[in-house]
Amino acid sequence: MDEPHIRGTTRRELLGGAAVVLGSPVLGFHGDPQDPQPASDPQHAPDPSDPPDPSVEEAGGNCGSDYDAEFEELLAAAEEPEDIEAGDRSLASTKWSRPLRKRARVTMRYRVRGNWLVGYHTGVDLAVPKGTPVYAVGSGVVVLASWSGSYGKAVTLKMSDSRYVVYGHLSRISVARGAKVKAGTRIGSSGSTGRATGPHLHFEVRARRPYGSDIDPVKYLARHGLSL
Repeated sequence: MDEPHIRGTTRRELLGGAAVVLGSPVLGFHGDPQDPQPASDPQHAPDPSDPPDPSVEEAGGNCGSDYDAEFEELLAAAEEPEDIEAGDRSLASTKWSRPLRKRARVTMRYRVRGNWLVGYHTGVDLAVPKGTPVYAVGSGVVVLASWSGSYGKAVTLKMSDSRYVVYGHLSRISVARGAKVKAGTRIGSSGSTGRATGPHLHFEVRARRPYGSDIDPVKYLARHGLSL
């Protein structure tokens, strides 16, 4: 059911806007806040068979928080990328792919109730060792590829279906903003940067940019014939 509109905006969007003012002093973040360096050629990702980072940590973490004013401000201010054009058949016609090649234990499900701004966890947390390759699930354009507050090193893609997919807590980013990717393009490596209790991938899908417009990431992938 659609959210009720209040003077032209939704209740969720009002909550998201309020948290931009209130979020920073409450949440903060941990880790190295330096922007990562993208791959020299973002269109050519590393070989998917690359082994994980030598400094592998055992997986098993989850999110310390799922809202961060710094990230929301960056995402709101990011230039709107060009959509995947019909002529880009090499991208638009590709099949969808899972974000991880191997099965991963879910350490926090979508919509687990908790003390978050919208009252629940907005993504799904997948426990994998640090350095595990992370892939684009479909064709899209990189909106953000940088340090993203509590999400740590993160990549946000605008998909060909206009959804936004967030990959959080990465240890390494392999794409640059503005790059066009297709299903199976390696976008980075899993980690525990930002507010995280241990190595994992936070996978989040939004219908629109603002916090609170999230949709079920498991059902989103299932519509494309995929499971986590």
